[in-house]
Amino acid sequence: MSRVSLDIKREDLLHPFVSGNKFRKLKYNLAEFTKLGYDSLVTFGGAFSNHIAATAYACSENHINCVGVIRGEELPPLINENQTLKFAQQNGMKFEFVSRTLYREKDSESFKEYLKSKYGNCFILPEGGSNLLAVKGCEEILTENDAQYDFICCPVGTCATITGIINSTLPHQKVIGFPALKGDFLKDEIRKFARNNNWELNTDYHFGGYGKVNDQLIDFLNCFYKETSIKLDPVYTGKMAFGIIDLIQQGYFPENAKVLMIHTGGLQGVEGMNRYLEQKKMKKIDFNE
Repeated sequence: MSRVSLDIKREDLLHPFVSGNKFRKLKYNLAEFTKLGYDSLVTFGGAFSNHIAATAYACSENHINCVGVIRGEELPPLINENQTLKFAQQNGMKFEFVSRTLYREKDSESFKEYLKSKYGNCFILPEGGSNLLAVKGCEEILTENDAQYDFICCPVGTCATITGIINSTLPHQKVIGFPALKGDFLKDEIRKFARNNNWELNTDYHFGGYGKVNDQLIDFLNCFYKETSIKLDPVYTGKMAFGIIDLIQQGYFPENAKVLMIHTGGLQGVEGMNRYLEQKKMKKIDFNE
């Protein structure tokens, strides 16, 4: 095992409700909304989406009408049992629940026209808040204080975060992304806006795909918290941290390498995950002192 230093950049501490990469992604999108004078903001997500919760709060803070197009037409009666949707609703978000089949059409022009016909002059923000303005915001994650690091590691969902980080790296730095989803298709998404080629995706730590967990990952999250007092979420940052530590133990990083792990937030989803784990009679995430 190589001797490596590992630091964590606590983007999760940026804001109590709009934390981590959500803060970065929304920054310029909300500025654009205000600049162009839209009437409402429409965005997309699942029942436990960090993006939905963060957008609802940010819009409430900025007095913006917002609508969440939510995947799952069976969800309306369950809002009060779902902490993410309940939080979003309490912060003023209106919901448009659609079937999973229709949700797959969310990026089509016909669906966008439907939204405009229903919600008027609306600003349509993609799932996860990911677009060129989001990438611009994520380019501000790294600062001149991070120039000392050789490797920058981050979780990958809709690719705006890693793309912004790639664009702000220095020539001696390499970015490693840890996808929360199965498949290799994310590379094409990154290439759309990435200006550097100093990156790779490690697809060995998705634990079965988006939102999938097992006892090994839960044990890791609980142990990591006990040893560091840092909470990691099970969908994104937990899988990344597991992967980084496993790679260190395998000797992947060169001797004396300096590694920076980006904590992108996402902790609001822990309660929902624990409810799921309880239903499945699996181990739960325990962040109690």
